[in-house]
Amino acid sequence: MKNTFQTGAEQVVLPSFIDPKTAFTLDMSHMGLDPAATAALSNTDTAEAVPPLAAAHKEMGKIEAGEIKNPDEKRQVTHFSDRLDYAGSAVFKAVEAFAEEVRGGTALADGKPVEAVVINGIGGSALGPQLVQFAINGPYWNELPRAARNGFPKIYFLDNTDPVGQTDLKAAVDPATTIVVTVSKSGGTRETLNNMTALEAWFSEHEVNFAAHAVAVTMAGSKLDAYAKENTWLKVFPMAESIGGRTSETNIVGHVPAALTGIDFGQLVAGGQYMDELTRAPELANNPAYQLASAWYVAGEGRGNRNMVIVPYSDRLVLLGKYLQQLVMESLGKELDLDDNVVHQGLTVYGNKGGTDAHAYIQQLNDGRDDFFVTFIEVLKDSEELPMGDGMSMGDYLHAFKDGLVNALSGKGRKVIQIILESLDAFAIGMIIALYERAVAFYAELIHINAFHQPGVQAYKLASGAVNDLQATLQTWIADRGDKSWEGSAAAMAAELRAEDQVREVEGLLSKMAVNERTVGKLTASRTYRDGWVFALA
Repeated sequence: MKNTFQTGAEQVVLPSFIDPKTAFTLDMSHMGLDPAATAALSNTDTAEAVPPLAAAHKEMGKIEAGEIKNPDEKRQVTHFSDRLDYAGSAVFKAVEAFAEEVRGGTALADGKPVEAVVINGIGGSALGPQLVQFAINGPYWNELPRAARNGFPKIYFLDNTDPVGQTDLKAAVDPATTIVVTVSKSGGTRETLNNMTALEAWFSEHEVNFAAHAVAVTMAGSKLDAYAKENTWLKVFPMAESIGGRTSETNIVGHVPAALTGIDFGQLVAGGQYMDELTRAPELANNPAYQLASAWYVAGEGRGNRNMVIVPYSDRLVLLGKYLQQLVMESLGKELDLDDNVVHQGLTVYGNKGGTDAHAYIQQLNDGRDDFFVTFIEVLKDSEELPMGDGMSMGDYLHAFKDGLVNALSGKGRKVIQIILESLDAFAIGMIIALYERAVAFYAELIHINAFHQPGVQAYKLASGAVNDLQATLQTWIADRGDKSWEGSAAAMAAELRAEDQVREVEGLLSKMAVNERTVGKLTASRTYRDGWVFALA
């Protein structure tokens, strides 16, 4: 099955890729890519000394050769090369041994069994592990009896600084039988640090030694590393500086959560390694990641002018779209290129699951704006045969919904990619993760941007830090009043703080204090609405 384009005397072929060994299939036959644009990527008769595909492939080789490929941070990028030997490393064995201690009831010094593990992280430290947990162990893992979990604990995730995450977690677990795994490269990520601090206090309230239940996954020499060792935490596992959070799932960041719930992480890594072998090929016809990236480039005119819609036809892959949002958007959404030119690049990702999506937003994909390309991911092997009494199984209906949608969309000239897996297991998940990691890195080379930094993320952290500084100023002002009450608008308070250009921010801080009836010093905040919010400190 091939996409064949004719440009003058030159034929450009973008085939559907099939790997006979695993039956992995990438079907590009419904993309309808512009022939001239596709030809230009590999055409030697251009102004460039090296065709774009060949130039990008050369840069990909530099990544695995250990060159600095994150110039802003002067770092190597090693998620491809590190997984070559991770499964045979001492760290891998240490994680597996720890998981067996947890399973066997010998991990805690007091001899109590570990009933729950909490993964405290954000971004790639949570999204990847959540994807793998849902895909392999399913959505109801925590509801299974311990025997059905093969002795492994329940698993929970904290990935935000919303207090309700703490509230919900505390209602479900007992600190005496819970292990907390804090994942942070630096140890300074505010959301993760907040959750760690709150849990440490909660354990203390219940007279449970937090350190004896605490595990760190962090970079050697980080704040978290120093804190964990100073307080004699249960375990500390090292994280490589050269692996970013959004590309860390096939290394220790993904390993610890997976091992603690019995997932065969060695097979996941093996799947990643196998896809890496396929996607090191220099030829477009033999490289599914290069085909994906090239299709994204041509469909979006090299500018990201089409949205990427991810629709897995598997309930267990419902988190794939969310995972790819971070991998794709944080990697490719950049203001500047490698030469500091303003380019505002990126690919917008959104997704749901099939066939649920047909009752959610397929109406727009079919009849609305033609501003997307959709990727369907199908798993052929059903978890069980469920006959519907008409010669068809439940899984047959799911396949028909997918194929019917492919035909309906392509019949209207909408752009469709299909990825087909024979079955869903750790090996297959590893393949999908590695496929998209390579495609994203290759696409970044095509558009000449740094895929491995995140200046926009740093910008928002700095901006939120300014709000925190304003709050500290507000609290100092209130505390200095003693018991002297105050009433007025946010604008009046901003004037008191000499922050007249931050009225909106001041109103947000006062509203937060008022709704939570927070007391600072001797005064408690409240508010009433009188053609606008009026705040009181009394």
